[in-house]
Amino acid sequence: MEAVEEIVIVGAGIAGLTTALGLHRLGIRSLVLESHDHLRTTGFALGIWTNGWKALDAVGVGESLRQQHNRLLRVMTSSAISGLRTAEIALNAMGPQRDHEFRCVQRKILLETLEKELPSGTIKFSSKVVSIEESGCLKLIHLSDGSFLKAKLLIGCDGVNSALAKWLGFKKPASVGRFGIRACVYYENGHDLEPKISLFMGKGVRYGVLPCDDKTIYWFFSFSPSSQDEEIIDNPAEIKQLVLGKLGKVADNIKAVIDDTELDNMMLSPLRFRHPWEIIWGNISKSNVCVAGDAFHPMTPDIAQGGCAALEDGIVLARCLGEALRDRQVMRSEGKGIEEEDEHKRIERGLQNYAKERRWRAFQLITTAYMVGYMAQSDGKILNFLSNTVLAGFLAGRLPRIASYNCGMLRTS
Repeated sequence: MEAVEEIVIVGAGIAGLTTALGLHRLGIRSLVLESHDHLRTTGFALGIWTNGWKALDAVGVGESLRQQHNRLLRVMTSSAISGLRTAEIALNAMGPQRDHEFRCVQRKILLETLEKELPSGTIKFSSKVVSIEESGCLKLIHLSDGSFLKAKLLIGCDGVNSALAKWLGFKKPASVGRFGIRACVYYENGHDLEPKISLFMGKGVRYGVLPCDDKTIYWFFSFSPSSQDEEIIDNPAEIKQLVLGKLGKVADNIKAVIDDTELDNMMLSPLRFRHPWEIIWGNISKSNVCVAGDAFHPMTPDIAQGGCAALEDGIVLARCLGEALRDRQVMRSEGKGIEEEDEHKRIERGLQNYAKERRWRAFQLITTAYMVGYMAQSDGKILNFLSNTVLAGFLAGRLPRIASYNCGMLRTS
């Protein structure tokens, strides 16, 4: 008789590992298939707001990550045109909660921390999914090496180019016409940046510099490329010079961060997002298949919520499945069997509850990120003035409300 996996998660990224760990905390085993032969750390670092930390605390890894990353205390925005500061807000004064937590977390450390909490053998590397077939109540998963396996439940956390999102009927994520550069700088003897988020915008560019800890700095730069710019996207040295040439009026210590960046520690990619109406009308789940993380809601990085949303997905999905399969676990502990069809219905109901809980949250985040990015990178004097005004209002108002979201704990009782 062929072995059947209970739950297969495709992709060992933030959403995949958080979901696997959430299920593990509930006593539910899963298998994670990762197409690479190692954990993918593309992107270097990511911002994690209060809502993301609630999710990390829910799976028991928050404190470990806090000890390795500095808490940033303020957000400062400046005009890259005039060099003048346009806003500076203390994070503990934002919104009604007035105690927002933000840290810039190194992706490698985050993924390794999640992996270490999982049972040995949970992740199967070099396992690229090439196709999926129906097999009664099961899914037949074909891998690139010619092997296959069967699963009672299949979760797609396989990123922006998700095979499972395509299987569910989602279209390929759309380009927003901008490129994003992400980079990391390490200073052996430490750096002198204050613990704050420094954001700059003007003349069609937006960039930010954020310390991760006392020795590591992360920075990002987004821009709308000209035809001439597109000719150098495969040349890291020229990309670096492009960034330095578009910084505008900025302090020397900020310029030095970009100048000190090793070419191997930079990456450029087009910014893409899923159209919001697809989130409203699309199949987040169907039968015993669902998607999470970037496979579900790819968004632009303009509000630093992509990683946080993936963490939220993992907690909500694990909780919904835990609730749906609770009776099954009790029956198994008592030595009783359960009908395959009944188990399938329980899984389907759990995934439907997950989709219902996450649909409008994903819609809100994608839409907000797109609008903030559009305003922040606008060109022209009037639009530049409006973008600074709107962004300052956003930082003081809407962003705190978004970051106050609580995905809840793994168990409801």
